[in-house]
Amino acid sequence: MAKFGTIARLKARWHAFMHNEKLKQKLYTIIFESDTPEGKLFDTLLIVFIILSILITMFDTLFVHVRWLMTTMVVLEYLFTVFFTFEYLARLYCSPNPREYALSFFGIIDLLATLPPYLGYFFHGARFMMVLRSFRLIRIFRVFKLFSFLQEGHMLLESLRQSMRKISVFFLFVVIMVISIGTLMFMVEGDQPGTQFTNIPTSIYWAIVTMTTVGYGDITPVTPIGRFLSAVVMLFGYTILAVPTGIVSAQMIRDGRKDHADKMRVCPNCGKRGHLPDAHFCDKCGCDLEDDDGPDKHISENKK
Repeated sequence: MAKFGTIARLKARWHAFMHNEKLKQKLYTIIFESDTPEGKLFDTLLIVFIILSILITMFDTLFVHVRWLMTTMVVLEYLFTVFFTFEYLARLYCSPNPREYALSFFGIIDLLATLPPYLGYFFHGARFMMVLRSFRLIRIFRVFKLFSFLQEGHMLLESLRQSMRKISVFFLFVVIMVISIGTLMFMVEGDQPGTQFTNIPTSIYWAIVTMTTVGYGDITPVTPIGRFLSAVVMLFGYTILAVPTGIVSAQMIRDGRKDHADKMRVCPNCGKRGHLPDAHFCDKCGCDLEDDDGPDKHISENKK
């Protein structure tokens, strides 16, 4: 009976702990919000621990034969692992929607950064995946109010997404080019004594390395025609590298002009500027922004 009584008390305490809303709110303020002194201190300490953990993982591969230093780093690694484990569990505990947090970007990164030390017991070398903790440094944007950089990053990603079709067509063109050039180089160099162009896949590998201007030098042509073709591919590679950059840059310019035009939208009734791109009504007077004349007319009239 005493055993069942102990189990009942433990269940009651666990139930009370899991439904302690006051404790959850306090932890949420510290862990998820950086506007308070406690929250900013916690995030700063978290970033310091992440950096130290990454450095320990790197140094672990440098000082393999220094016994005392290795022991110190292993102890620190275990301490950091315990801290990050409790931190992840605390985030799940105080989150209003634990499932939503666990499936979010930060939730997945936090989990992946916590698992490697445990996976190291079953898979050799898995603990070196702790460098994934570097992704958690993204929180530094939240701590030091650098969200404007995140907005610029979002603009770049959006430009890449909108340019993906053009880049895909260009990439297909490059693939066709390297296959053709590699095959042509095999036809030119393949019959030479001691040639390094022993087959078409190897020749295609050479074409890729040469066209991207990497130039490992492990495979080189020896015939005059082969060297001439190699020089042409090198010069062609410089022009190819600039094309994707130009595509994305042009898209970013178009997006920037569109964003500027959206911000210049003027209410035809009160003249207020800076309405959101998806706004249909003025947030000051309630006037319809999508009238027959369109926003461009109001912009021009306002300039006059």
